[in-house]
Amino acid sequence: MDISVEEITSVDKEITLTAKREELQDNFNEAYKKYRAQINMPGFRPGKVPLHIVKKRFGKEIEYEEINKYVQEVFEKEVVPEYEPVGEPEMLDLQWEDDVLEVTFKIGSKPEVELTDLEKVEVDKMVHDVTDEEVEEEVERTLEREGNWEEVDGKVEESSKLVVDVVSLDEDGNEIEGQKDEDQDIDLRNDGAQEFRKQLVGKTTGDVVDMELSEGEETDRFRVIIKKIEKLHKAEMNDDFIKQQSNGEAEDEDQFRSYIKSRMQDYYDQSANDLFKNDVVDALVKKHDFDVPEAFIAQVQNSYVEQAKQQAGGELPEHFDEEEYKANMIERAVMEAKWTFISQKLQEEFEDIEIKPEDIDEHLGLQAAQYGVAVDQLKQHYAQNPNMLEQLRSSIRENKVFDKLQDIVKINELSKEKYREQQQEKANTNP
Repeated sequence: MDISVEEITSVDKEITLTAKREELQDNFNEAYKKYRAQINMPGFRPGKVPLHIVKKRFGKEIEYEEINKYVQEVFEKEVVPEYEPVGEPEMLDLQWEDDVLEVTFKIGSKPEVELTDLEKVEVDKMVHDVTDEEVEEEVERTLEREGNWEEVDGKVEESSKLVVDVVSLDEDGNEIEGQKDEDQDIDLRNDGAQEFRKQLVGKTTGDVVDMELSEGEETDRFRVIIKKIEKLHKAEMNDDFIKQQSNGEAEDEDQFRSYIKSRMQDYYDQSANDLFKNDVVDALVKKHDFDVPEAFIAQVQNSYVEQAKQQAGGELPEHFDEEEYKANMIERAVMEAKWTFISQKLQEEFEDIEIKPEDIDEHLGLQAAQYGVAVDQLKQHYAQNPNMLEQLRSSIRENKVFDKLQDIVKINELSKEKYREQQQEKANTNP
């Protein structure tokens, strides 16, 4: 077997394997004997069909099966150790003509990443301390969320919730047959209900209001028939409410507000850390310019398709265009692929990164609490799935990388409002 390599890019290679029949003949002969023992043909005792008949009737299929096994074996024993391919290898061509086998693969190789001066990398980070005003707003939302709605007589108010029928109208104000949505809920407190508030406040049950809503060049015309007006009765701040909403951690209003503040602060801190990780990835990918193997990018794109399949319940929608979807995700795939190699380089650079048993125990404890299962049960599940355990270890290693980066890169601390403003500006610049 001869192996030749053609460099397509610095990270993409075409590997061609060439072999002659004499190199494969022993494999063919063993295969003929094996299949001969399994073949039953009229006129011959089981397993005693002459070899020349076996070759004539089944030789092509047997040889191609052995060729595939041979190619797989050579690839795993010769190509993988030598070239350490990353991503999913692609077989470009396989020819078996004139007793000569020629197979061409496209593989990716790990790119060389030279880390930039990490101390010069600047990353924004949101910093926010929850205020008493925010706590009161959250307490108010909780009282409203746990309250109940009561149907009332009288006029529609800005805080009302309505049950209505909505009928689509044509340009002349006539009802469009078959386009009626019955018993629709409209909560006038919602931000998106501004136009409904303007048109419906002051109306009463049974009133009919024709409305127009415009967005760009599109105008929707419809008729709203008010069937029910409801008023919210907030939940009562009593001992039972406090214990239920705090999972038994608070016993009075002051403790309840402290509980709410702690939960809100945990949320903002976690959000800030998650956003920081995204911003670090974005900053480091932009600072490092290197080629990424096409095979690895394809692997990332395929993982997106699998995620879409899982989100759809295990099967993609009938008209889902995989190739179009992967093409639309190419920029994200390249970024994720680049970060993978940057992260690997960082893990090599940070020699003091070590995964301890307590790191895994802590992570499993959080997962167990999240999914409501026993820690021992979760440990047993991971023990039976080595791939999942390695993914867990990889996730822990990467989190430790972010912890190290947080101490190295230059962090610009921004208020919640300023951070969101900058993110919006970025979104408008790169729609």
